[in-house]
Amino acid sequence: MSSQLQLFESRSSTAWDVRVSRRARRLSVRVYPGGRVEVVVPPGASASLVHRFVHTHREWIDQRVADLSSAAPQAGETRPTLVELRAVGRTFHLDYRASPRRGVVIETVADENRLILSGAVHSDAAIADALRTWLLDVAHDELSVLLTRVAEQCGFSFERVQARRQRTRWGSCSASGTISLNVCLLFLDPAVVHYLMIHELCHTRHMNHSNRFWALVEAHEPDYKRLDKELVRGWQSVPGWVFG
Repeated sequence: MSSQLQLFESRSSTAWDVRVSRRARRLSVRVYPGGRVEVVVPPGASASLVHRFVHTHREWIDQRVADLSSAAPQAGETRPTLVELRAVGRTFHLDYRASPRRGVVIETVADENRLILSGAVHSDAAIADALRTWLLDVAHDELSVLLTRVAEQCGFSFERVQARRQRTRWGSCSASGTISLNVCLLFLDPAVVHYLMIHELCHTRHMNHSNRFWALVEAHEPDYKRLDKELVRGWQSVPGWVFG
Protein backbone atom coordinates (compact mmCIF):
# COMPACT_ATOMS: atom_id res chain seq x y z
CA MET A 1 0.00 0.00 0.00
CA SER A 2 1.30 3.46 -0.78
CA SER A 3 0.19 7.04 -0.51
CA GLN A 4 1.60 10.49 -1.06
CA LEU A 5 2.12 12.99 1.68
CA GLN A 6 3.34 16.55 1.29
CA LEU A 7 6.11 16.62 3.86
CA PHE A 8 7.67 20.00 3.20
CA GLU A 9 6.31 23.42 3.85
CA SER A 10 4.53 25.24 1.04
CA ARG A 11 7.68 26.90 -0.31
CA SER A 12 8.84 23.46 -1.48
CA SER A 13 7.15 21.61 -4.33
CA THR A 14 8.70 18.27 -3.40
CA ALA A 15 6.11 15.54 -2.95
CA TRP A 16 7.40 12.39 -1.28
CA ASP A 17 6.12 8.86 -1.67
CA VAL A 18 5.15 7.28 1.63
CA ARG A 19 4.95 3.50 1.44
CA VAL A 20 3.45 1.37 4.18
CA SER A 21 5.22 -1.96 4.48
CA ARG A 22 4.10 -4.83 6.70
CA ARG A 23 7.74 -5.97 6.90
CA ALA A 24 9.00 -2.59 8.13
CA ARG A 25 9.81 -2.43 11.84
CA ARG A 26 10.90 1.19 11.79
CA LEU A 27 10.80 4.24 9.54
CA SER A 28 13.39 4.52 6.78
CA VAL A 29 13.97 6.75 3.79
CA ARG A 30 15.36 6.07 0.32
CA VAL A 31 16.51 8.61 -2.23
CA TYR A 32 16.49 7.31 -5.80
CA PRO A 33 18.57 8.47 -8.77
CA GLY A 34 16.78 11.50 -10.18
CA GLY A 35 15.92 12.80 -6.70
CA ARG A 36 12.70 10.90 -5.94
CA VAL A 37 12.25 10.26 -2.21
CA GLU A 38 10.41 7.37 -0.60
CA VAL A 39 9.68 7.04 3.10
CA VAL A 40 8.95 3.47 4.20
CA VAL A 41 6.82 3.17 7.34
CA PRO A 42 5.34 0.29 9.37
CA PRO A 43 1.54 -0.11 9.55
CA GLY A 44 -0.13 2.34 11.88
CA ALA A 45 2.55 5.05 11.66
CA SER A 46 0.94 8.47 12.07
CA ALA A 47 1.52 11.47 9.84
CA SER A 48 3.02 13.37 12.80
CA LEU A 49 5.53 10.57 13.37
CA VAL A 50 6.55 10.72 9.70
CA HIS A 51 6.94 14.51 9.91
CA ARG A 52 9.20 14.22 12.95
CA PHE A 53 11.28 11.52 11.28
CA VAL A 54 11.76 13.64 8.16
CA HIS A 55 12.63 16.71 10.23
CA THR A 56 15.29 14.77 12.14
CA HIS A 57 16.94 13.52 8.94
CA ARG A 58 16.22 16.57 6.78
CA GLU A 59 19.85 17.66 6.32
CA TRP A 60 20.98 14.21 5.14
CA ILE A 61 17.95 13.83 2.86
CA ASP A 62 18.45 17.25 1.26
CA GLN A 63 22.08 16.41 0.55
CA ARG A 64 21.16 13.08 -1.04
CA VAL A 65 18.45 14.74 -3.15
CA ALA A 66 20.99 17.33 -4.33
CA ASP A 67 23.48 14.58 -5.17
CA LEU A 68 21.01 12.37 -7.00
CA SER A 69 18.75 14.90 -8.71
CA SER A 70 20.97 14.89 -11.79
CA ALA A 71 22.04 11.28 -11.44
CA ALA A 72 19.18 9.46 -13.13
CA PRO A 73 19.88 6.71 -15.64
CA GLN A 74 20.03 7.68 -19.31
CA ALA A 75 16.79 8.13 -21.19
CA GLY A 76 15.57 4.90 -22.66
CA GLU A 77 17.11 3.81 -25.96
CA THR A 78 14.74 1.15 -27.23
CA ARG A 79 16.98 -0.41 -29.90
CA PRO A 80 20.61 0.12 -28.86
CA THR A 81 23.23 -0.57 -31.50
CA LEU A 82 26.11 -0.58 -29.03
CA VAL A 83 26.60 -1.76 -25.45
CA GLU A 84 29.78 -0.56 -23.76
CA LEU A 85 30.79 -2.31 -20.54
CA ARG A 86 33.51 0.05 -19.35
CA ALA A 87 34.25 -1.83 -16.14
CA VAL A 88 35.58 -4.84 -18.04
CA GLY A 89 36.73 -3.10 -21.23
CA ARG A 90 34.24 -4.79 -23.54
CA THR A 91 32.08 -3.25 -26.27
CA PHE A 92 29.39 -5.17 -28.14
CA HIS A 93 27.75 -4.27 -31.45
CA LEU A 94 24.12 -5.35 -31.78
CA ASP A 95 22.45 -6.87 -34.85
CA TYR A 96 18.68 -7.37 -35.05
CA ARG A 97 17.11 -10.23 -37.02
CA ALA A 98 13.35 -10.64 -37.12
CA SER A 99 11.87 -14.14 -36.96
CA PRO A 100 8.53 -15.75 -35.96
CA ARG A 101 9.96 -16.67 -32.56
CA ARG A 102 8.11 -15.36 -29.52
CA GLY A 103 10.32 -13.09 -27.49
CA VAL A 104 13.95 -12.30 -28.27
CA VAL A 105 17.02 -14.49 -27.86
CA ILE A 106 20.61 -13.30 -27.88
CA GLU A 107 23.56 -15.06 -29.43
CA THR A 108 27.02 -13.81 -28.51
CA VAL A 109 29.66 -13.86 -31.24
CA ALA A 110 32.60 -13.58 -28.87
CA ASP A 111 35.43 -13.24 -31.37
CA GLU A 112 33.62 -10.36 -33.06
CA ASN A 113 32.27 -8.68 -29.90
CA ARG A 114 28.83 -8.88 -31.44
CA LEU A 115 25.35 -9.71 -30.15
CA ILE A 116 22.74 -11.12 -32.51
CA LEU A 117 19.20 -10.50 -31.30
CA SER A 118 16.62 -12.63 -33.11
CA GLY A 119 12.91 -13.09 -32.72
CA ALA A 120 10.29 -10.45 -31.97
CA VAL A 121 12.71 -7.56 -32.50
CA HIS A 122 9.78 -5.28 -33.32
CA SER A 123 8.97 -5.28 -29.59
CA ASP A 124 10.93 -2.81 -27.46
CA ALA A 125 9.85 -4.66 -24.31
CA ALA A 126 11.08 -8.01 -25.63
CA ILE A 127 14.43 -6.49 -26.61
CA ALA A 128 14.87 -4.93 -23.16
CA ASP A 129 13.93 -8.18 -21.40
CA ALA A 130 16.48 -10.13 -23.43
CA LEU A 131 19.23 -7.57 -22.85
CA ARG A 132 18.59 -7.52 -19.10
CA THR A 133 18.84 -11.31 -18.93
CA TRP A 134 22.06 -11.22 -20.95
CA LEU A 135 23.49 -8.45 -18.76
CA LEU A 136 22.77 -10.40 -15.58
CA ASP A 137 24.63 -13.42 -16.98
CA VAL A 138 27.62 -11.26 -17.92
CA ALA A 139 27.62 -9.63 -14.49
CA HIS A 140 27.61 -13.01 -12.71
CA ASP A 141 30.72 -14.01 -14.62
CA GLU A 142 32.68 -10.76 -14.88
CA LEU A 143 31.98 -9.12 -11.52
CA SER A 144 32.73 -12.27 -9.54
CA VAL A 145 36.13 -12.51 -11.24
CA LEU A 146 36.86 -8.85 -10.49
CA LEU A 147 35.81 -9.12 -6.84
CA THR A 148 37.89 -12.25 -6.30
CA ARG A 149 40.92 -10.53 -7.79
CA VAL A 150 40.52 -7.42 -5.61
CA ALA A 151 39.99 -9.56 -2.49
CA GLU A 152 43.15 -11.55 -3.16
CA GLN A 153 45.21 -8.44 -3.86
CA CYS A 154 44.07 -6.70 -0.67
CA GLY A 155 43.93 -9.66 1.69
CA PHE A 156 40.15 -9.94 2.13
CA SER A 157 37.88 -12.97 2.01
CA PHE A 158 34.15 -13.35 1.45
CA GLU A 159 31.68 -16.25 1.36
CA ARG A 160 30.03 -15.73 -1.99
CA VAL A 161 29.08 -13.07 -4.53
CA GLN A 162 25.84 -12.44 -6.34
CA ALA A 163 24.86 -10.01 -9.10
CA ARG A 164 21.57 -8.13 -8.87
CA ARG A 165 19.75 -5.41 -10.77
CA GLN A 166 18.91 -2.64 -8.30
CA ARG A 167 17.88 1.01 -8.53
CA THR A 168 19.29 2.33 -5.27
CA ARG A 169 22.37 0.33 -4.24
CA TRP A 170 25.61 -0.32 -6.05
CA GLY A 171 26.51 -3.10 -3.64
CA SER A 172 25.99 -4.58 -0.20
CA CYS A 173 27.58 -7.04 2.20
CA SER A 174 25.63 -9.31 4.53
CA ALA A 175 26.69 -10.40 7.98
CA SER A 176 27.31 -13.88 6.57
CA GLY A 177 29.85 -12.52 4.09
CA THR A 178 27.73 -12.53 0.94
CA ILE A 179 28.54 -9.56 -1.29
CA SER A 180 25.87 -8.37 -3.72
CA LEU A 181 26.95 -6.29 -6.70
CA ASN A 182 24.71 -4.26 -8.97
CA VAL A 183 24.87 -5.30 -12.63
CA CYS A 184 24.97 -1.58 -13.47
CA LEU A 185 28.57 -1.49 -12.25
CA LEU A 186 29.52 -2.90 -15.64
CA PHE A 187 28.85 0.52 -17.20
CA LEU A 188 31.15 2.44 -14.85
CA ASP A 189 34.81 3.43 -14.90
CA PRO A 190 37.05 0.58 -13.66
CA ALA A 191 38.55 2.76 -10.90
CA VAL A 192 35.08 3.50 -9.50
CA VAL A 193 34.15 -0.19 -9.59
CA HIS A 194 37.40 -1.07 -7.83
CA TYR A 195 36.55 1.42 -5.06
CA LEU A 196 33.04 -0.01 -4.65
CA MET A 197 34.48 -3.48 -4.27
CA ILE A 198 36.99 -2.26 -1.68
CA HIS A 199 34.09 -0.59 0.14
CA GLU A 200 32.06 -3.81 0.31
CA LEU A 201 35.05 -5.97 1.20
CA CYS A 202 35.81 -3.65 4.13
CA HIS A 203 32.30 -4.40 5.38
CA THR A 204 33.38 -8.01 5.89
CA ARG A 205 35.39 -6.64 8.83
CA HIS A 206 33.26 -3.66 9.88
CA MET A 207 29.50 -3.93 9.35
CA ASN A 208 29.05 -0.17 9.75
CA HIS A 209 30.42 3.15 8.53
CA SER A 210 32.50 3.90 11.60
CA ASN A 211 35.81 5.74 11.62
CA ARG A 212 37.58 2.37 11.69
CA PHE A 213 35.70 1.32 8.57
CA TRP A 214 36.65 4.46 6.62
CA ALA A 215 40.24 4.21 7.81
CA LEU A 216 40.38 0.69 6.37
CA VAL A 217 38.85 1.89 3.09
CA GLU A 218 41.40 4.70 2.89
CA ALA A 219 44.26 2.30 3.55
CA HIS A 220 43.32 0.38 0.42
CA GLU A 221 41.98 3.28 -1.66
CA PRO A 222 43.37 6.71 -0.64
CA ASP A 223 41.28 8.47 -3.31
CA TYR A 224 38.02 7.03 -2.00
CA LYS A 225 36.28 10.39 -1.39
CA ARG A 226 36.55 11.46 -5.04
CA LEU A 227 35.60 8.01 -6.28
CA ASP A 228 32.60 7.90 -3.96
CA LYS A 229 31.29 11.13 -5.50
CA GLU A 230 31.76 9.67 -8.98
CA LEU A 231 29.85 6.58 -7.88
CA VAL A 232 26.86 8.72 -6.91
CA ARG A 233 26.82 10.18 -10.44
CA GLY A 234 27.35 6.75 -11.98
CA TRP A 235 23.66 6.28 -12.74
CA GLN A 236 24.08 8.74 -15.60
CA SER A 237 26.13 6.07 -17.40
CA VAL A 238 23.44 3.40 -17.15
CA PRO A 239 21.31 2.88 -20.29
CA GLY A 240 17.58 3.25 -19.81
CA TRP A 241 16.79 -0.29 -21.01
CA VAL A 242 18.50 -1.70 -17.92
CA PHE A 243 15.43 -0.70 -15.87
CA GLY A 244 12.75 -0.44 -18.53
